[in-house]
Amino acid sequence: MRIHYDNEQHAADFIRLNEAWIGEYFRLEEADRALARDPMRIVREGGSILTLSNRGEVIGACALLREEDGMMQLARMAVAAGERGKGWGRILLATALQRARQLGARRVRLLSNTRLGAAIHLYEAFGFRAVHRGPHPRYARCNIVMECELPPVEAGGTPSTDPAPEVEA
Repeated sequence: MRIHYDNEQHAADFIRLNEAWIGEYFRLEEADRALARDPMRIVREGGSILTLSNRGEVIGACALLREEDGMMQLARMAVAAGERGKGWGRILLATALQRARQLGARRVRLLSNTRLGAAIHLYEAFGFRAVHRGPHPRYARCNIVMECELPPVEAGGTPSTDPAPEVEA
């Protein structure tokens, strides 16, 4: 299993996985279609796209979107339907939070929906707490906003901004 950072060759898989889970539970919105036209804009705008591959197939993905100083948004986390329940989401989330810290984030926010009980439970296990419940101004499918504080960088350490092309976990 490998996690890749910002691999342009995986951009189509990132979109495929996201459109699949969104279509399974909700409907695609204009923001989804806009992102599908240019997913690498996430990276150009200071964020990161993580893809998880197993035996050469991309089976999971998520993005970190740059927000205000010290804040990133975890977005578009998806695992292929046939691969769910195997712990891939946990590995992807842990790596995404580590990556956010490398990119200088002190907090991470996410938008979700309470219908996604397994996802909400996973986020809570990683320290995310609800900061808003109810309709969201941008996404019709969002009814909960969650945030978590990232642990501070250890004394003498500095976050790296150098992207690792891939990591083995």
